[in-house]
Amino acid sequence: MSNLTTEKILTVNHWNDSLFSFTATRSQGLRFENGHFVMIGLVVDDKPLMRAYSIVSPNYESHLEFFSIKVPDGPLTSKLQNIRVGDELLVSKKPTGTLVLDHLLSGRFLYLLATGTGIAPFISIIQDPEVYERFEKIVLVHGVRWQSELAYAEFIETELSKNEYFGSEVSQKLIYYPTVTREIFRNTGRITDLLTSGKLFLDIDVPKPSVDDARFMLCGSPSMLKDLCNILDDRGFKESRHGTAAHYVIERAFVEQ
Repeated sequence: MSNLTTEKILTVNHWNDSLFSFTATRSQGLRFENGHFVMIGLVVDDKPLMRAYSIVSPNYESHLEFFSIKVPDGPLTSKLQNIRVGDELLVSKKPTGTLVLDHLLSGRFLYLLATGTGIAPFISIIQDPEVYERFEKIVLVHGVRWQSELAYAEFIETELSKNEYFGSEVSQKLIYYPTVTREIFRNTGRITDLLTSGKLFLDIDVPKPSVDDARFMLCGSPSMLKDLCNILDDRGFKESRHGTAAHYVIERAFVEQ
């Protein structure tokens, strides 16, 4: 376990019956880029049980934050959802991942497309001053089934613009578009349908994406990633591979936890 550090749980927040987030201490030696993930876990039967989790908190924060679903029979989440303040959390020392700004070509519009807990890395990215320097508009689209699953909505809509360093940039450049599929809400529909129909771009009053000025980051379920990649590929967008900058990036690391 020399590649792991032991951190302490600082806070736990249960958003609803199926989602929770938590913060933990951060080793002073841990360095990561916004959008990265680490392996985290617990000691189970005297062995570390680890899974990949995106880091919600930005890289300049003194603590670490993570966002998780609750899987009743999940090997890790069935236990992780019961953590309390003061409990120990194992964290790997080597963050990694493909959802980083350096993997994108320059452009005007950045689309962050997430379903469910896939919003986690984008919460760190929208707290990165560099993203507001590089793009004219940052569009964060979060697709969920129910309104109660729109975690971090209040933070995005009311708190982020109060940041003393880049709050004014947030107010001018960040567009938040939550969408729900199973109940009435101000925005409804799947992200794939909103893209292909053009409704998303009409609603937020921006031009339809072109390979010249639109860049994408995708994080969500495997089926969502497959569908969105097909849509983008059909329109001439190229995925970043092996660290080469391109039009869009996805995170392929996650499996059901």
